[in-house]
Amino acid sequence: MPGQRQANGRAKGQGIRPQRSGLIAAYLLVFAIIAGSAALVVGGISVTAPEVVDKAVAATPAPASAAVQSLPLPLRPPPSGFRSFSPAELAAMAETTSDGFRLPRIAPDGWTPWIANARRFDPAAPPARIGLLMINLGASEAAMKRAIEELPAEVSLAFLPGTPDLPRWLAQARAFGHESYLMLPIEDLGTAERGIRPIDSAADAAENLRRLRLAMARGAGYVGLVVSSPNPVSQSETILRPLVKEIADRGLALVEINPTRETTQRLTSELGAGYARSADVLDYKLAGESVLENLDRLADWVADATPGRPPRHAFGVMQPDDEAIDAIVAWRKGLRDRSTISFVPLIGHFECRDACMKRLQVQPAQLRP
Repeated sequence: MPGQRQANGRAKGQGIRPQRSGLIAAYLLVFAIIAGSAALVVGGISVTAPEVVDKAVAATPAPASAAVQSLPLPLRPPPSGFRSFSPAELAAMAETTSDGFRLPRIAPDGWTPWIANARRFDPAAPPARIGLLMINLGASEAAMKRAIEELPAEVSLAFLPGTPDLPRWLAQARAFGHESYLMLPIEDLGTAERGIRPIDSAADAAENLRRLRLAMARGAGYVGLVVSSPNPVSQSETILRPLVKEIADRGLALVEINPTRETTQRLTSELGAGYARSADVLDYKLAGESVLENLDRLADWVADATPGRPPRHAFGVMQPDDEAIDAIVAWRKGLRDRSTISFVPLIGHFECRDACMKRLQVQPAQLRP
């Protein structure tokens, strides 16, 4: 991954963190939590009332051979972690363009795909938050299957847009509770051989926009796109601006890994997209540490509380391999004993500034947890 040297430097200097001034986690946008939010968690459960038995019938002794059966209880499905939408509402958040691309869009009633497709979590849990993002899923089907089926649901997953049968894998990830993203295909990052032409600094703006739309049309139900910096595209505002505008105007979010400049963050703020960033790449062998040790180090940093300082939050990034998956599974078991921090999906680490917030306020329901 590009930026390994910078990630190493940041991890060794544990006190250096990305600037988080003005950071508003997407679910802390809830400036007025609706009193009935508990209904959002258990909504949609159908409870069948017991039938009233006629007294005369009830008084008649049952035949000795009759089996006594208890009243069947209604099934209570586990919460999915996602909001529910009708087919019409889902259709309103997609469009088919004149060139035949099926793309996400902001619905006429204001619902944005990055909020609609995000996994919910409890905003009343401890405000110090940790998250995990596994990137570049799709190069290995075995690793992708393990990540979807074995990782905790709180781990967010980012897929290569060239992944064969991508819609099925995105649906499978959602069924297991994972929030999903697409990797932004960038030159020199190994996506061209999978049938996706990458966004290229040598191509003109119209061609790069076409390639972005082709990547976005490969699947549905994702929150946004992930860009791994530094690269020639993210280093050039001229190249990046029309791409960020397309992402923002379609109601998607943008995640940046190993940012070296403020360009991407500034453009998302100006154009109204949700934005998150991290320099915590946990599967590099930093100072001889294992993935599990790096997970513990990040959790320790998040849990470090200082009076008068806002609670910390951060998310770590890693590639899909057996060591990383095994480490996350083991680490999650120990995290249950740490009551001072919350393990939340990536949506809990986003910022949404003025232009972004203005978009969300068109549909107030998406400001609720």
